[in-house]
Amino acid sequence: MTAIMIQGCTSWAGKSLLTTALCRWLARQGMSVAPFKAQNMSNNARVVDGGEIGVAQWLQARAAGVKPDVRMNPILLKPEAGGSQVVRLGQVDHELSRRPWRSRSRALWPVVENALADLLDEFDVVVIEGAGSPAEINLAADDIVNMRVAERADAAVLLAVDIDRGGAFAHLYGTWSLLPERQRARIAGFVLNRFRGDARLLPPAPEQLERLTGVPTIGVVPMLRHDLPDEDGAALHDTSARPDGPTVAVVRYPAASNLDEFVPLEQVADVRWAREPAALHGASMVILPGSKHVAADLAWLRRTGLDDAVRTAAGAGVSVLGVCGGLQLLGTSLDDPHGVDGSGPALGLLPLATTFAADKIVRQRGARLPAGLAPPWHGLAGLDVDGYEIRHGRTDVHGHVDVATADALVVAHGNVAGWYLHGLLEDPAVLEALFGHRPRRTADDTYDLLADAVSEHLDTDFLRRLVK
Repeated sequence: MTAIMIQGCTSWAGKSLLTTALCRWLARQGMSVAPFKAQNMSNNARVVDGGEIGVAQWLQARAAGVKPDVRMNPILLKPEAGGSQVVRLGQVDHELSRRPWRSRSRALWPVVENALADLLDEFDVVVIEGAGSPAEINLAADDIVNMRVAERADAAVLLAVDIDRGGAFAHLYGTWSLLPERQRARIAGFVLNRFRGDARLLPPAPEQLERLTGVPTIGVVPMLRHDLPDEDGAALHDTSARPDGPTVAVVRYPAASNLDEFVPLEQVADVRWAREPAALHGASMVILPGSKHVAADLAWLRRTGLDDAVRTAAGAGVSVLGVCGGLQLLGTSLDDPHGVDGSGPALGLLPLATTFAADKIVRQRGARLPAGLAPPWHGLAGLDVDGYEIRHGRTDVHGHVDVATADALVVAHGNVAGWYLHGLLEDPAVLEALFGHRPRRTADDTYDLLADAVSEHLDTDFLRRLVK
C-alpha cells in the first residue's frame, strides 16, 4: 500500500485537478488507484452505492477507472443557511449537523481513519487530496483532512501553488515554514501549477527554495484548458472556445447545487450564469438548477427581480427548464411541515405543489422520457436516460399539463418543463435533442489530457520512486 497526497498553499491551488491527473496517470502505469478526500465542502455531489460523495472524488474515481465509493469522501459538508449539513459515509447525520464546527472533528476522525485504512488495504496507491492549506494554524488542532491524514497514510506530500496568482515562492516557503518539523519532512516536492509565463524567468527561485527547504520543485504545470468542473461547479470555462450556438442562461442563486452537470452543455451552447434580470436577455433557454435551500433561493429570486424576469421569459416563449429544486421553484407552492426548507408560494409556472419531507431521497435512477412532449422538448420523447436524485420532498401535479410522470419525475407544459433527475444535460443524446449537437469531447478525453500533462510537466521518475 502506498499513498501520495496533494496539498495546496491555498484554496483554489488546483488540488482537485492535480489529484485527478495523478489518478489517471498512475492507472495508466498499471496500478489500482483510489482517490480520497477526508472531508469535502461542496453542494455538488454525486450518488454512489451507499449515498452521496463530492463530485471531485467521483470524477477522480472515474479517472482512475474504479467504481466511486462513499469511502473515497467519507465526510461531505453541504453548506446551508447558518451552518452545514454533515453527510457521513454517504448519509446525512442530523446530530452532527447540529453541532458547532469545532466539536465535530473528534467524532469524525474515526470515520475518516477507517475509510482510509480500507482503501489502503484494497488498492496499490491511494491519491489523497487535502483541503485549503495545511498551514492554517488556527485550525490545526481540529485537522482531519490535511497533515493528520498524511501521517495516518504515511503519505508523501506534493505541495502545489497557483503561480498565476503571484507570490508563489513566498506561498511555498511560508507554508513549509509554518508546519511543525515532523510535518515538513512529509513534503516531498513542490509543484508550480497554472503557469502561463516564460519558464526561463523562473530560475534561480526553484533552486534557492530547495536550498532553504531541502524540497525540490518537481514540475511546472501550465494553465490547462479542460472540460471538468471546478469543485464547486461555479466556474465557466474559456469563453473563447464556446460555440456560436444558442445562449443558455443558468440562474445561479446563492444555494445553487450540482452546477457541475452543466459543463458538457458548454460544448453545444453559450452558457452564462444569471444573477440579475438583464442576464436573461437574448437567452433561448433559461435553466433553474438544483438548490440546497429552495425557499431561501426563491426569496433571492424575488429580491433580485429574477422571479418576474423568468416569468416574463416564459411568457415570451423562451424555453424554461427546472432541475430538481428548480422544478420545485417552477410550481405554485412549497409546504414544509418538518422545518426542512421553508413554505410559501413559488413561481407559478407549472401546477405543482411540493411538500418537503424530513428524509432525503438519494438514489441513482433510470427512466424513459415520456411521449407527448411538445416543442421545444419533443425531441426527448422516448429517450432512455440515467440520472440521479438528491432531494427532499414530494411533488404533486394539481392541474393540466402536457406530460407528468409518476412522482413528477418529469413535468412539461408548453415551453416550461422540469425534471427531478440530475445529470440529463450530461447525456449526449439529450443535448443533441435539445440543441442539435453532441459534445465533441468526453470526460475520458480530459482524463487522458491531464495524464499527458503529468508525463510532460512533472518529474515522473520522481513520482515512480514515491509509489514503488
